[in-house]
This record gives sequence, C-alpha cells and structure tokens, in this order.
Amino acid sequence: MKHSLSAILLLVLSGHVAAQQTAPAYPLITHDPYFSVWSAADTITAAPTTHWTGTEQSLTGYLKADGVTYRILGKDPVVYNALLPVSEDDAYRVKYTESTPAADWTAPAFRDQSWPTGAAPFSNQPPAGGTTWKSPDLWTRRTFNVKQPISETLVLKIRHDDNIEVFLNGEKIYARNGWLHRYAYIPIPDAVKNKLQPTGNVLAIHVKNTAGGAMLDAGLYRQESTAGAPSLTDAVQTGVEINATQTRYRFRCGEVNLTLTFTSPLLMNDLLLLSRPVSYISYQVSSRDNHTHPVQLYFGASTNLCVNTPAQPVVASQYKSGALSVLKAGTKAQPVLQQKGDDLRIDWGYMYVAAPAAGKPTQFVSTGAAAIRAFATGKTPAPAPSGPMVLSTVVNLPAVGKTPQEQLFLLGYDDVYAVQYFGTPLKAWWKQGPAGTIDQQLNAAWRDYAAIIQKCAAFNQQLRHDAIQTGGETYARLCELAYRQSIAAHKLVRGPKGELLFLSKENYSNGCINTVDVTYPSAPLYLLYNPDLLKGMMNGIFYYSESGRFNKPFAAHDLGTYPLANGQVYEEDMPVEESGNMLILAGAIARVTHDAAYAKAHWKTLTTWANYLQTAGFDPANQLCTDDFAGHLARNTNLSLKAIAGIRSYAMLAEMLGDKAAAATYKASAEAMARKWVALAHDGDHYSLTFEGAHTWSQKYNMVWDKVLHFGLFPDSVYQQEIAYYLTKQQRYGLPLDSRKTYTKSDWIMWTAVLTSRPADFQALMQPIYKYITETTTRVPLSDWHETTNGKMVGFQARSVVGGYFMPLLAEKLK
Repeated sequence: MKHSLSAILLLVLSGHVAAQQTAPAYPLITHDPYFSVWSAADTITAAPTTHWTGTEQSLTGYLKADGVTYRILGKDPVVYNALLPVSEDDAYRVKYTESTPAADWTAPAFRDQSWPTGAAPFSNQPPAGGTTWKSPDLWTRRTFNVKQPISETLVLKIRHDDNIEVFLNGEKIYARNGWLHRYAYIPIPDAVKNKLQPTGNVLAIHVKNTAGGAMLDAGLYRQESTAGAPSLTDAVQTGVEINATQTRYRFRCGEVNLTLTFTSPLLMNDLLLLSRPVSYISYQVSSRDNHTHPVQLYFGASTNLCVNTPAQPVVASQYKSGALSVLKAGTKAQPVLQQKGDDLRIDWGYMYVAAPAAGKPTQFVSTGAAAIRAFATGKTPAPAPSGPMVLSTVVNLPAVGKTPQEQLFLLGYDDVYAVQYFGTPLKAWWKQGPAGTIDQQLNAAWRDYAAIIQKCAAFNQQLRHDAIQTGGETYARLCELAYRQSIAAHKLVRGPKGELLFLSKENYSNGCINTVDVTYPSAPLYLLYNPDLLKGMMNGIFYYSESGRFNKPFAAHDLGTYPLANGQVYEEDMPVEESGNMLILAGAIARVTHDAAYAKAHWKTLTTWANYLQTAGFDPANQLCTDDFAGHLARNTNLSLKAIAGIRSYAMLAEMLGDKAAAATYKASAEAMARKWVALAHDGDHYSLTFEGAHTWSQKYNMVWDKVLHFGLFPDSVYQQEIAYYLTKQQRYGLPLDSRKTYTKSDWIMWTAVLTSRPADFQALMQPIYKYITETTTRVPLSDWHETTNGKMVGFQARSVVGGYFMPLLAEKLK
C-alpha cells in the first residue's frame, strides 16, 4: 500500500505546483468553527500551532535520521504550573473592596480583615460561582505562602477589563491602560520573585471599570524548566505552498528530504466528504544522497484540541479499528452543547489520531515533554496523568532511498452533537446511516485516500486555472487562501425534517450563528461550487419567519449564538440589509441554477420582504447595515442599492415563475428607484455616502449585482465615474470603505473591483489586498477588516466572508 500511495503523491506533485505563498496564518486543519488549527508563522517550527482564536492547540512533528532528531512541525508550547491558579484552572477567593483603601493597601502587613471575601472571576457578567462587579473601581488582595524558593521563571497570568495595576508584596509588577480579553503571561522580575517569603505574601490588584465590560482574574504560575530536554534541530524549511485544499511544506533534514502536506478535502460537490471531520497529514521522505537512511517519524496532537481551557480533565485511550491504530481523547465532563460564544473552543466530543496498522506504529499518551524524550531516546513513557496530554504516534521507515516513501496520519473529531436548532440537538451531516460512526469514517478516509487526493489535485488545478484566467496569479493566490477558511467557518448538519443546514459562525465578530449579512458576502464561493450550500445558509432564516417564531415583515439578522440556533440574539434588527440580502441571494441562486423552484417554495415570505423594501428600502431610515461597526447611518446610498437590487431580483424571479404582471410592476419600481438614486446621490465627480450628502463617498459594492445579474439598472457611466474616483482614494493597503475612516473590508473591495471593465483598474484595486495579506503584522487567519494605512487588523478574523473574494469568478461565470 505504501508504494501505491507514493506513486499517487508523485503523480500529484508532478503537475503544476503553486508558487510559494505568504499568508498571515497558514491553514492546516480546516473543517468547522471548532475543528480548525493554524500556523501563525512563516516557518512552521517557529511557533506552536493554534486554534483560529489564537489559543494553543499544539500539533508537533519530528523526524530522526542519522542520529539527529529534527523538529518539523510546531514549536513545543511553554508549560506553566500553577502557584496561585486563575479561576479557569481552580476556584479561589480573595479579599476585595470597591471603596478607596488606605495608601498602604498593597503591603503584606496591611490589615484587610474588614474587606469582604469574593470568588473569582469578578465581572459585570460573571459565570456561575464568580462575583458580580459593576462599580468604577475594584481592589483585591490574595494572600499566599511559598513552601520553598522558586527556581523557575515566575509569571503573572491575568485577564482584565479595563485599566489595571498589579503589585506583589507592594512592588508593581504590571500596569496597563486598556483590557486583555484573553489570558496573558507576564514575566515577574527575579528581583521581586526572590523576595517572596515562606508565609504572608500578597498579590494586590487595582482595576478600573471605565466602560463596557468588567473583568478580573489573576494568578501566579511557574514556567516549566526545559533543563534536561533532548537536543533538537529545526529542519530547514525550503518552501511552503497553499492551494485550495492543501498546505504543503518542504524541508531538508540532513541528508533526507521531507514534504509535509496537510489536506482537508473540502470538495463541495461531495457533501459527505465535505462534512467528514478527518484531515490527512502526510510525511513524504526521500534520500538526498546515494545512500539509504533509517528514518523515524513522529506526529503528536495535544489534547488541547478537545478542551476549552487546558485545565479541563481529559481521558484518553488506544485501540485498533479496521486497518487503523487509533488514539482517542475527550474531556471527562462531556458538557455537550452547554456553552455558547465567540472566543471558545469545543469541550465535548472526541479527537482521534490514526495511522495504518500495517506500518506497525507505536502509539502512546504522555505529556509533551515526555513525548519528545520518548522519541529522542526510543523509550516509551509512562502513561500521563489526566491533564494536558499529547497523543503520540511513531513509525519506523527502515530504508529510505531516492524513491519517496509516504507515511500517513489521520486527525479526526467526532463532536457527537454539532448544534442545537430551535431546541433540537442536531448531529453533523456525516453522522447518518450505517456509516455514521467516526471509526467507519476514519477507515473510509484511509481506504479512499488515493482517490480523494486525486480529486483534490484536480479541483486545486481547476480553481487555480479559472482564477488566473479571471484575475491573474495574484488573484488566484487570494482565492486559494480564502477557500478553506470560508468553508471551515460553517457546520453542515441535517435539519429535523432532513433539510440541509449550512450554519456559519460569526468568528471574532460576535459569535452569532447563521448571520444573514455574513451569508451575503460569503455567497459568491457557494454560488460557484454548490448553490445547495447557499440554500443551506438560507433555510433556517426562512423557517424562522415561516414558522411564526420571527413575525416581523423583514428578514431576521441571525438565529442565535453558535452553536445554539434558537432565535435572534443581535440586539437590533437590520431590516433593509437582511431583507435585501435574502432577496438578492434567492435571485442569484435562480440565475446560477436556471431554476426558480427554491424561490417558489418561499414565495410568500419573499413577497413580504419585497413589499417591505418597496416602502422602506429606497431612502433608508437611521439604521445599521452589514458594516455595523461604522455605526448607524440614515439615507445610506449603498444600502439603498441593496434594496433596489432586492426588488429587481424579485421581479426576475416573478418572471421566471410566469407571473408577468408582478415582474413588470417590480421591475418598473426598481428602474424608477435607480433613476432617482442617480439624481439624489450624484456629487459632482462621484456618488455620495448618503443621499444629498455633499463631499462624502463610499464603496458601492452592492451595485455589483446590477452587473453580475445583468439587470441593466445603471448606465456604464455610473460605474466608470465611481471607479475613477475610487482610484484617487487608494491607500497602500487598499481602498477605504468610505469617507468616514481609513479602514476597509477586503471582501467588499473585491466586489467593488468587479464594477470596472478595465483590467488595469481591477488590478489597481485588487493588488493592495494581496499586499496587505503578505505584509500585515497581524498573524491571524485572514482578517476581512483592516487598516489601509498600515495593514493591521482592525477586527474580525477567520470569518467566512472571504468567500466574497470569489465575486470576480462568479461575474465571469455569469457573463
């Protein structure tokens, strides 16, 4: 089997190989919002791998050849052991006051007996067991003993909101104006650490609640020493390539070459494969000289992949299943669907690491440090305690020569239940029928590997070819980087009635599930490769209205907070925005598929929304649009364009369904609105941000549908005038969103670029996006909201909306 797989890999690699790609973060494992691992360094051994939220989810790899152990994947994470735990690691209580104390309140000798005692964390919205804090100021004191001198580095682990000062035995060790929304580790000077006493030490904190949220949680930790760790050599990374379904690294390990390939086979024409939560990690090795070399390979996956916080107890096991040797791990508690939110990781279900049993792999569970020592020395470690562990697999290749040999590892995740949908827990799409067990899916993934890799190679090449034909090499690289990220921000499930639901998570925005104005910018990718998935984003929104659960005359904003889709949680409606989105997307589906049956099934609802836009859409009231971070805006000309396109889409659908009278009425309405729009929005050499808003401007990205769907509402002169004006507003890293700020949304720039018919103008608008992506110092999965002057992320990361990068390809398809 090994030789046949190598032959397949050689066949794939002998074809076109993409040039080396640079990215803010590199996709490694990409399946859904919970099963998603990235490398945030250009050299994969320079930093630990992380979940898209930035929390460490360590994957590690080593290769041993000619007596030298090379690191080829990840960096060993720093381990911290609690001296004073934070609340996520263990419950604790502190003395506190909300009234200004005496000047010596930070000193160990200060008498705090009159202060009340409270449980951490302190917050304006504390979790169960925490203490509510809503006043402007909070002072806390935590007394502790130290049994023996601390030789390791001592750090402060802290999360706070807002401004803070921290003292250890009266000496300031940390201060910050602002907040930390995730835990940070702050080294404490040895001069302070060495003054710790056997008894009566005090960690004292003052935090101010200046606005918005309030939070305090802090402790002290020892940084685990690396003394006595085996000597490792970083392999020389000679290249990295990204295509639609794979990220491939190349290394020199002494006299051995290694190609390390991560494949998440997200092929949208195969829903079972798209849903199957199994990625391939392939090690391909060959000799660089005329000799054979005995090679040992190691792959490790931290159990942090199956917890929200590292302190959660984990259990692990090893077993055989079919052709595979398997390691399995999950939390003891298994709190299925018990938490919701944004900056969270899954803490239910089970992770799996599998390797072909025919290769006689050695598998064990240990701490990360023990795993490294075991691989370097060849001695299997003792079982690890229940805590952060690593699932380790070692395989021997006795004689590696010039002909490449491949060793495959599989990484999978069974989430048991994926989402809750109006009170009903739903399983992932793949968990249906006799093959709906993770063991069967792992074995199917192994059995079908060669065929799947061939399909991935064919799709990678087709996407790349089409993108180059549409927009050139740089545009192709943007599409390749966006493809997996967009898909992996969704979860594919089967609804209570068997309907397809493809539910997005609004990553690092507010954590909503199935947000309509996230679906809208994502849509071009799915209209191109499988419109049924776009229907799967819209089905829940239609149900929400048609069931009577949402009884307003416009479309809802969302269905809840991921993974609980039980009804809208966004505090404010976006009536014109979401109604226009749903009408336009229903029309786009019909245009792409040449079939209006989907719209017909929801015709009453679409009619209600179209009528709402007829009365409230042209000159919008003071309301939010999808760019809600920019604030409320009345008379928004770009939002008006959405309403006009929505009404025209409804007219197109009516015509396709044979209702000529309705088609004529709504078409005439859209055309009249378009003429009025041109008159009211005109501002000399461009069109304004708001109607009659002199000396303002904005990207009119919603106008793209007039061109893509061939509505003919606006003359070419409007497009030409807008594009010419935009080119005078370009910054180093892109076109600002509008005249109010210099930040932008890269997905909207790609839509705006479609308005031009001149390739040079398209390149002028598109190239700065690639410049931003390759030069930004913000190392996270693609952020769609960045500053055009310095290329830094403003907000959002890893969102599905980068599917909007495919709008030029969609426009080309629909010409």
